Amino acid sequence: MAWIDALFNRMVEVGASDLHMTSGTRPQFRLHGDIVPINECAEIQPDQMRQILREISPAKNWQQFEDENDTDFAYELPGLARFRVNLFMDNRGPGAVFRVIPEEILSCDQLGLPEAVRDLCYLSKGLVLVTGPTGSGKSTTLAAMIDLINATRSDHILTIEDPIEFVHRDKKCLINQRQVGGHTASFKRALKAALREDPDIVLVGEMRDLETIEIAIETAETGHLVFGTLHTTTAASTVDRIIDQFPADRQAQIRTMLSSSLKGVIAQTLCKKTSGGRVAALEVLIANSAVSSLIREGKTHQITSTMQMGGKQGMRLLNDSLAELVHSGQVEPDEAYVKAVDKDGLVAAFAAKGVHWSPEMLSRASAPSAPTSAGEASEARPHPLAPLPQDPGAEPSPASADPFEQFKQMRG
Repeated sequence: MAWIDALFNRMVEVGASDLHMTSGTRPQFRLHGDIVPINECAEIQPDQMRQILREISPAKNWQQFEDENDTDFAYELPGLARFRVNLFMDNRGPGAVFRVIPEEILSCDQLGLPEAVRDLCYLSKGLVLVTGPTGSGKSTTLAAMIDLINATRSDHILTIEDPIEFVHRDKKCLINQRQVGGHTASFKRALKAALREDPDIVLVGEMRDLETIEIAIETAETGHLVFGTLHTTTAASTVDRIIDQFPADRQAQIRTMLSSSLKGVIAQTLCKKTSGGRVAALEVLIANSAVSSLIREGKTHQITSTMQMGGKQGMRLLNDSLAELVHSGQVEPDEAYVKAVDKDGLVAAFAAKGVHWSPEMLSRASAPSAPTSAGEASEARPHPLAPLPQDPGAEPSPASADPFEQFKQMRG
């Protein structure tokens, strides 16, 4: 058992989403959106941190970390959870961030995804994008959508991720999951190869560059259903981001291609719930004929107005979702206001819902909703963690194997 495994067990127990390890400080959890220290754990010095991280790193990733000062991989504790890992060097020394990936894939019902979002899972072709800032739950939403397809259709699903997060087991569909860096050199290389692998549905974990975006659009145009993610905050800005990736002399062509291939955009952000935990506020764009015309004609600034009139088709603005969460008592008005992009519009949406609130009421006091330390989130323990490594220079135990390689070998 690795030293850090005790922290991972505590992380899952208290419901933290991330574990932050920084040299010279105590480990810290992100708990209900807040960073909180683990007071039972001592400060970890750089040489100790190096040994702790090396103990769980696959040999190839540790060499990459040594050479390039950062690396990504996945770590698994069977029966508990998987963790997405990023190792990095900063001005304090070695550090890492671990994101928990639950073994159980939450369903669309558990996430409360609206019917319009579920309908996108039954398309035969087109491009569907799930967007939002880092840590907004995009992977969880996509996993639920893929799981719905897996349970209701008989298709071939191919995912390209960095790293693989949720592991899907075959239900009615055949699912192949490829990891960038382990099973393929890059997203664009895997996407090019995908056309020779007979997929019906392709999931692109991250559309990072122009070539990946272009191949994803072409794949959607050739009769495949493509799911992808972008780090944009609204549906309209997602369309602009894609078009702006291309040189000016190609943007008219891309508008035409995107207008026919784009089927939907789900832009989401996570808000702290009044009862603890977090809930996603969703903006939903369904690419009907009016939206397609606006994209083709370069009038993307009018998309928001079209969405306001598209409620019957399942379209909604982020402000509408935030106002509903506040009206139902799930989210405080202050929290919704902080997360809103169009803040003036949110105040108007509050008024339409009968919520009496104004920016002047925004609390200036720092009253965190999460416990002040991770230790307060559960019963006190006499000694919850193993002692820190006493000999930082000692040779670590053999590096962990990639759990997703093991999974693929087990599946055959």
